[in-house]
Amino acid sequence: MSDTPARLLGLLSLLQTPREWPGSELAARLGVSLRTIRRDVHRLRDLGYPVQATMGVIGGYRLVAGKAMPPLLLDDEEAVAIAVGLRTAAGHAVAGIEEASVRALAKLEQVLPSRLRQRVRALGAATEPLLTWGPPTVDPEHLNALAAAVDSRAQLRFTYRRRDGVDGERLVEPYKLVSAGRRWYLVGYDNDRADWRIFRVDRITDPRLTRTRVAARRLPATDAASFMAEKLLELTPVYRAVVTLHAPVERVAGPLGGAGVELEPIDATSCRLRSDADTLEWLAWRLLTLGCDIEVHEPPELIAYLREIGALATRAAGPQAAETGRPGGTPVRRTLE
Repeated sequence: MSDTPARLLGLLSLLQTPREWPGSELAARLGVSLRTIRRDVHRLRDLGYPVQATMGVIGGYRLVAGKAMPPLLLDDEEAVAIAVGLRTAAGHAVAGIEEASVRALAKLEQVLPSRLRQRVRALGAATEPLLTWGPPTVDPEHLNALAAAVDSRAQLRFTYRRRDGVDGERLVEPYKLVSAGRRWYLVGYDNDRADWRIFRVDRITDPRLTRTRVAARRLPATDAASFMAEKLLELTPVYRAVVTLHAPVERVAGPLGGAGVELEPIDATSCRLRSDADTLEWLAWRLLTLGCDIEVHEPPELIAYLREIGALATRAAGPQAAETGRPGGTPVRRTLE
């Protein structure tokens, strides 16, 4: 490799892998002599990269961890792999990394060459995830556009579908994106209504950045998440469930983990659940998918709803299933695996 800048980038890309590189292996990878590798290592040190050399049979070169580093460099395949991974994490709303994934993807796609950006988008368009139960996922492209608007403090126009199914145009000053489970919300100031509003991202279409930049408004809350939680409580009824679960607390703590959930052990084989939810459907689905026997103490609306869907399920399974627990078999009892 005779081109010095290209060779230095190739050497740096190899050294960024967390391992010790023998000089002979680096020379073979780059098609140069050991003497050239030593000169290039000195060049990288002059540029501020902390390349450490160790002597001996197993000695070699490596980048020192935990020190200030110049900007990270990625080759084409690494850049595409990271972008696709971030896009997947953002689209599936992986707990704990959703917002960071969106921010990182927005930054990465801004600096990707057009040829690599096209590869990332082609992979995203050609890939379809297996559908899962729960709220609808959102388009990562929309998340990128909304994140860019929040970052640049630019007014944003988009079409928004209300709960009644009516579409309308909105002009909003985006403040923050908030993720809640598998659902995303945009908190922003609605210019047409002169008030702060929350918007479900899966109901937003055709987001368009305007050229108007605005000063940051002061949110009437400590942060966007608490503002959204307060607004949602005002808009929807909240049901407080008290349920006995016939399963050890440690076996249901994982599936039931999250905000608004309290678990109290009763004995070695059962526990008491207290949880808030804004819909009976969500409460019922969450309880029935645990796979253990349950006793609902409150609210009475949930008890009535479970009886209703239980009757529907029994009729759907047929009269024989109502007597035996399954068609043509003996009574069964589901247990939590």
